Amino acid sequence: MLGWPTAPGTPVRLRTGVRFDVLDVPVQAGHAALRRLGSPGAAPRRPGFPVALRGGRMLLLVAAGGAEELPGLLEWLEWGSLPLDLTAVGAGGLVEAPLLPATGATGAAGSAGSAGATDVAGSADVAGSADAAGSADVGRVGRGSTLPPPRSRDHDGRARRGAAVWLRPPEQEGGAETSLPALSAVGGTAAAPDLARLVHTLATECHRFRLSSRCASPRLARATR
Repeated sequence: MLGWPTAPGTPVRLRTGVRFDVLDVPVQAGHAALRRLGSPGAAPRRPGFPVALRGGRMLLLVAAGGAEELPGLLEWLEWGSLPLDLTAVGAGGLVEAPLLPATGATGAAGSAGSAGATDVAGSADVAGSADAAGSADVGRVGRGSTLPPPRSRDHDGRARRGAAVWLRPPEQEGGAETSLPALSAVGGTAAAPDLARLVHTLATECHRFRLSSRCASPRLARATR
C-alpha cells in the first residue's frame, strides 16, 4: 500500500514511525472531533487526511514523529493531568493495514482521501459499535448508519473479527503523506489541520466522551434494578 513498509505475516501490518504515526481514540470522540475540524466556521475547508475504524476505535494517521510529540503537546495544551483515552503508535509500532471499502460504497469511505467537511458530517455516524455491543464487530451507532461492507473476498475472516477499514483512504497518487497532520505554521496546511490543533480537538472530545460515559453508567444501573 503506497509503498509503506510492512511486517511479515498475515494479516498485513504497517510499520509506524517510518512514513506515518497513528493517534488512537474512541470512535465516538473521533467522529465528534472530525465534525469540529470540518465545521462550516473552519476556513479553509480541508479535504481531510487518512482515517480508519477498527471496532470501537478510530485511527487517525499523522506525520511520522507525531507520536513522540503527543505527551509534550498534551502538557502544553494543559491536558496532561487528565486521564484521556488518547494514545499514539509511533516508531517501532505496527498497525493492521485497513481494508478498502467495497466498490460503490457510499459516504466518506467511498472516497480516495478527498473527503471534505461535507463527507465528515455525512459519515459522522459511521462506526464500529464494539463499546455498545460488547464485541469488535462493526455495527450501528448514531442515526443508524453502518460501516460500508468490506471486500467480498475475506478468506482469513479479518472483517468478521472487526478488522480495520478505511473511513478516509489515503491518496493513491502522491500527496498521502503531505496530507498528514504535523507540527507546522498555525492552522496547518491546505490538506490537514496542524497537529497541535488536532490533538487539542481530540483531547477535548475524549474528555467529553469520558464524562458522558460516566454520567450514563449510574442511569443505566438504576434502569436495570
